[in-house]
Amino acid sequence: MTDKRVSGATEDNVTANIESRTAEVPSSAFLAMAGGSIVGAAALKLAGKNDWAIFVGQWAAPFMLLGIYNKLVKQLGSEHRGFFPAR
Repeated sequence: MTDKRVSGATEDNVTANIESRTAEVPSSAFLAMAGGSIVGAAALKLAGKNDWAIFVGQWAAPFMLLGIYNKLVKQLGSEHRGFFPAR
């Protein structure tokens, strides 16, 4: 994979360590977790546990966002500045 980070930019060690470990997780895993939360919420709703169904159902969006972030970091690198150029 080509390193597309901006030269001279720095990333703290904690973030770099987290991103190196999560880069090993396939993006489809986040999609599966989002789908699982939707299925789990439906099952909880059918079981009459409405509060738990809402709680678990709301996990889908964060899982999808984590998947998007994971994909962007894999493709662009964590220090890519293409979205918000420096002024």
